[in-house]
Amino acid sequence: MALLVRVLRNQISISQWVPGCSRLLLVSRTQGQQGRTLSGTFQKIKIAALRMYTSCVEKTDFEEFFLRCQMPDTFNSWFLITLLHVWMCLVRMKQEGRSGKYMCRIIVHFMWEDVEQRGRIMGVNSYILKKNMMLMTNNFYAAILGYDEGILSDDRGLAAALWRTFFNQKCEDPRQLELLVEYVRKQIQYLDSMNGEDLLLTGEVSWRPLVEKNPQSVLKPHSPTYNDEGL
Repeated sequence: MALLVRVLRNQISISQWVPGCSRLLLVSRTQGQQGRTLSGTFQKIKIAALRMYTSCVEKTDFEEFFLRCQMPDTFNSWFLITLLHVWMCLVRMKQEGRSGKYMCRIIVHFMWEDVEQRGRIMGVNSYILKKNMMLMTNNFYAAILGYDEGILSDDRGLAAALWRTFFNQKCEDPRQLELLVEYVRKQIQYLDSMNGEDLLLTGEVSWRPLVEKNPQSVLKPHSPTYNDEGL
């Protein structure tokens, strides 16, 4: 079970993102103090965005989603699960004003960089990969719009959005939809309980289990630890 995900996890880790991230964070020595301060803030947000995206792919139990949602062990299934968690991060960070919206753009940037890299590792032809990424991009923005409408609606509206996108209109077991609606609701609540400034500084996010051992417990997360650089 989940052989593809394990292979990709073994070949791609956050350590491979560090050089690329470092290139994004270069600051010109000729900038003035005000420029360095502003740039420094954006640097911290970029690092936090990298960490937040990484939490979507390294802290999510893909195998449990495959099992309980009866999803095939494919790249597309991985993408659908990752997309759902990225969207939940975007929902949370959009509440943090201009800095939060900037962080959202960086998270999405890292997502597409990761998708492309994983496709290459899988040996997908470059032409096919480019074509597939264009299709995934269109599906991504359609999914974001649908999920946004669903989260603002009642459970029936959210279930409809998940059925269309996450299950690709092929879910015949209402218990799976009910499970996922409950998961999204509790996860959004959990993310909302996290301090916005901490998220902008660290990007550290943890995920509630798909199935709770104690369904009545959605605990407030511990405050993250970071140094004076916000790292």
